Amino acid sequence: MLAMYSGQIGLFSSRDLLLFFLMWELELIPVYLLVSMWGGKKRLYSATKFILYTAGGSVFLLMGVLGIGLYGSNEPTLNFEILANQPYPVGLEILLYIGFFIAFAVKLPIIPLHTWLPDTHGEAHYSTCMLLAGILLKMGAYGLVRINMELFPNAHSIFSPWLMIVGAMQIIYAASTSLGQRNLKKRIAYSSVSHMGFIIIGIGSITDMGLNGALLQIISHGFIGAALFFLAGTTYDRIRLVYLDEMGGIAIPMPKIFTMFSSFSMASLALPGMSGFIAELIVFFGLLTSPKYFLMTKLLITFVMAIGIILTPIYLLSMLRQMFYGYKIFNVPTYYFFDSGPRELFILISIFLPVLGIGMYPDFVLSLSVEKVEVILSNSF
Repeated sequence: MLAMYSGQIGLFSSRDLLLFFLMWELELIPVYLLVSMWGGKKRLYSATKFILYTAGGSVFLLMGVLGIGLYGSNEPTLNFEILANQPYPVGLEILLYIGFFIAFAVKLPIIPLHTWLPDTHGEAHYSTCMLLAGILLKMGAYGLVRINMELFPNAHSIFSPWLMIVGAMQIIYAASTSLGQRNLKKRIAYSSVSHMGFIIIGIGSITDMGLNGALLQIISHGFIGAALFFLAGTTYDRIRLVYLDEMGGIAIPMPKIFTMFSSFSMASLALPGMSGFIAELIVFFGLLTSPKYFLMTKLLITFVMAIGIILTPIYLLSMLRQMFYGYKIFNVPTYYFFDSGPRELFILISIFLPVLGIGMYPDFVLSLSVEKVEVILSNSF
């Protein structure tokens, strides 16, 4: 667990591309061990699938790092600040962009490279799921902004329309697929994939507002996704059920869990006043104000995003109905119900307060990113 934390912290704080790659690789082995040793019945399959996908993406990342470091310099350098000011031929820039994009698309994930995520979440222990949803997925989004967008602006400008299309498709596809999941953790996992679509669209909009919205969505989903998996795990610890069609009537014996599950579900479906709403709203405005796209294109993508926003409460409210309403669970007399304890409530409230705070006063977070976003866009686009 500490090695995983070290890799993630090192990656986000690295100012050198070699250190970025080493930290990227460092967190793979701890995640594999956490899933394979403390997972469900199919944990070995899920852990193997995770390592194959991510290690395969790392091959493209390594090729990109070597290509950047060895290009056009007698003294190869991997320093981010120097690389950001180094021009590349358009053909080479496109090749490097594609290589890095594949690596980050696996981690984010972006369809169709997402299939490792539901399997891993479905089998991993809920503490591992919290780290995956809260931090691991955001490494891919960070890489897209830090490397693809900042180092390869011309290639990003070429591929940004495709990012918008893929992001819109991902919102609809993952939301529709989530509705059909019986496994509680897989439903939340597909919800995460759907929300990553807003990040992709924000990055592809190439506007200050769109990119700020994407960064805010990264932070917002980090809190909300981790909390939902924590609640799924605490519920499983009590009733030993993970399939939604086997649950029902949990609200009466466990009102605190019901309240917190409902609150974070509302945050996930972008209820006004919470961080998810303001993040998605800023992404919407960033798309609509983008000068790069025609009006009809922006309206079409906005329409598709709106359909995804409609689907989100359908699968989340359906999840709450199946879990907490009805009387099905009372037909099983062997279960012993007990509600959240003080430690669990402390963790949940500690996560919920930032969600509420960002929703009420987003400038607190945006003030930290707006200057860097302006620098990236002004220097490159």
